[in-house]
Amino acid sequence: MLRVLVASGNPVVRAGLAVLLGAHRDIEVLTPPPHLPPEAVRPAPDLILLDGPAAPARALTSLAPVLLLTHTPVRGAGCAQLVHGEFDESELIHAVRATAHPGGGSTVSNILRFRNPASQVQRFGLSAREVEVMNLIASGMTNQQIAATCSITEKTVKNHINRIFAKLHSTTRGEAIASWLGTRTAS
Repeated sequence: MLRVLVASGNPVVRAGLAVLLGAHRDIEVLTPPPHLPPEAVRPAPDLILLDGPAAPARALTSLAPVLLLTHTPVRGAGCAQLVHGEFDESELIHAVRATAHPGGGSTVSNILRFRNPASQVQRFGLSAREVEVMNLIASGMTNQQIAATCSITEKTVKNHINRIFAKLHSTTRGEAIASWLGTRTAS
């Protein structure tokens, strides 16, 4: 279970993000009183989702990875960032998971962490959900884990995978991952 602390001075934003994140079975939203400092939150979060000024981000990174939702990219914030208006729900959820568990230096995880989902949609013609499923496949999840993460059935996961394989001209998970990561050689 991924514990996410939503830090925002705006109670409406805080509530909205809590509902959005809480709809995913693998995410637990920590909802301490707004006046409680993040370092006093127990259990400790796996990720701090910060919506507001970038100044506290650097200090908060000593507690947990920070994902900053910002209106303009901030240099030197020392954390992952998403710019308002340039991401949708599935990209936010993907960024939350990737920022909290970057893979300990794993090449696949690091490539997925910094990839631009919009370019993958254009390049391969995948839907936003197919991009999410393909990223989870590339991160090593089984169909059962993907189903639980996306709150869909395993049959739906298999349907997505069949469409993904067709669009990536692949017959195996390995071929699909290699195409997705741009490491597949012509055969």
